[in-house]
Amino acid sequence: MQAKLKVQLKLSIARLRMVQQKDEAVSKQQRRAMAQLLEAGKIESARIRVENIIRSDIITELHEILELYCELLLARIGMMEGPTCDPGLGEAVKSIMYAAPRIDVKEVQQVRVLLADKYGKEFAKAAAENSDGIVSEKVVKKLSVTPPPQTLVNGYLEEIARTYGVDWPKKVPAPDFVDDDEEDGPSGGQRQKNLEAPVPVDSKEAEEQEALSKATPPRSFGPASPLRVNPPSPSTDNLHPRVKGTGGVELKPSKKVQDAGTEKKGLESKGPVKGTIPDIDELAARFAALKK
Repeated sequence: MQAKLKVQLKLSIARLRMVQQKDEAVSKQQRRAMAQLLEAGKIESARIRVENIIRSDIITELHEILELYCELLLARIGMMEGPTCDPGLGEAVKSIMYAAPRIDVKEVQQVRVLLADKYGKEFAKAAAENSDGIVSEKVVKKLSVTPPPQTLVNGYLEEIARTYGVDWPKKVPAPDFVDDDEEDGPSGGQRQKNLEAPVPVDSKEAEEQEALSKATPPRSFGPASPLRVNPPSPSTDNLHPRVKGTGGVELKPSKKVQDAGTEKKGLESKGPVKGTIPDIDELAARFAALKK
């Protein structure tokens, strides 16, 4: 009996591992199909079908637990010589006997038959009904037939969508915050952008502005100065400016400036010299020519 049980435990471990690998491969295909449904917008169909994936994962976890119990019994096979079950093995033995009829693994069902023959019908009945509560709570919970909660369904769908790069659930962009006092006008950030944005300028106006920036400003441009300077001669530089203060006191030029003026005395300009200051009429004529 003990030798048969040992062989059957080894076969059960191998079969449980094989079933887990098969279930994982099927689960990957089902997850890919769920991702395609989410991408196609068939949300309700995906919610229903994802329950099969959840159930498959629960059964896979159950197979892992039963595999560990079989390994425990195989390691402690020497403690199973007596007619009664050792207290240290009670949870593993009764959990296997409780789960065997509810799963589709023939090797585990055969282990249950051998254990029932060894420990008697009353022991097998108590294990099947879990009347003494020794069966593992995890095993009982995973074998219970209850629909998964909605939070678990949504969690599975979100994880599948993230794994396969599907945008689900659709991310809604947050609305821009607008003050109540500024509902009819642009927001502060928008106004700042509008102020910083360059104003389009017509090419003709741009040429006029460029010519204006290069022209020398007229004498009347800008704030009045406390000093009054006589305008220079249109034909030569004003080497002897007569500058008067606010009190009417005339400021004479220095001796160096006077000597420089003596050397150039009598020279006359043959035409306008570059750098002379044009008057207002001349500037107006230039602007009129630019506008044509």
